[in-house]
Amino acid sequence: MLEKIKQTAEFLRSKVSDMPRTAIILGTGLGDLVDHISDKQFIPYHEIPNFPVSTVEGHSGNLIFGTLGGKRVMAMQGRFHYYEGYDMKQVTFPVRVMQALGIDTLFVSNAAGGMNKEFRVGDVMVITDHINLFPENPLRGKNYNELGPRFPAMTEAYSKELVAIADSIADEKGLRLMHGVYVGTPGPTFETPAEYEYFRVIGGDAVGMSTVPEVIVANHGGMKVFGISVITDLGGKDITEVPTHEEVQKAAIKAQPTVVALIKEMVARS
Repeated sequence: MLEKIKQTAEFLRSKVSDMPRTAIILGTGLGDLVDHISDKQFIPYHEIPNFPVSTVEGHSGNLIFGTLGGKRVMAMQGRFHYYEGYDMKQVTFPVRVMQALGIDTLFVSNAAGGMNKEFRVGDVMVITDHINLFPENPLRGKNYNELGPRFPAMTEAYSKELVAIADSIADEKGLRLMHGVYVGTPGPTFETPAEYEYFRVIGGDAVGMSTVPEVIVANHGGMKVFGISVITDLGGKDITEVPTHEEVQKAAIKAQPTVVALIKEMVARS
């Protein structure tokens, strides 16, 4: 794995002259943030050695380098999911490459179903913590000390400093920002009403099929992480609407102005 990481990082260094220290992983329906990145350089995933290729509608499959909020950034336009058939090493491989390239701050976003009774469809939730219900941990197996410690702490998986910056920006711009715990599940099925209730009882506010593996690996590699979930549907025993991927995409797109304003300003200040 170390050789693959090195090979991929060297390829990207050969293509990009000014390597950023900030990276962004854009989730379902949130890829339009790239329109706000200037001086863009697109590198399709299929051209990058050892990179998987995204198979999900709404995930474009490009690595983008450019400037956002006055800072150089790397953006993943499309991520990889456990439910697509990738193992956890493949899902998190891009984060390992980011680490090798010197990325020290990672912004992650996703679409999620909400079970917090105060949430509305289209809300943006700042992730303050997560519950990992994936059947495999991305750090399972041999540990490479070059990448991080054998038993990394997840006490502050999501940077409190970055959460405070987000809250300050929301106050200034009048943005409605919720806070909560994200539950990561393998998918690809949407949750049953009973599962939504279970996730709420164990302390979850929103649930999705991504993010947790990348955040674990980013923390293992010493990065600061900030995460947001766009609440694209609601679930529970009292919810009768049936969620679809198309509806999730529509709700995520509707929330884009808030997401763009927040991430753009956060990149500038972090």
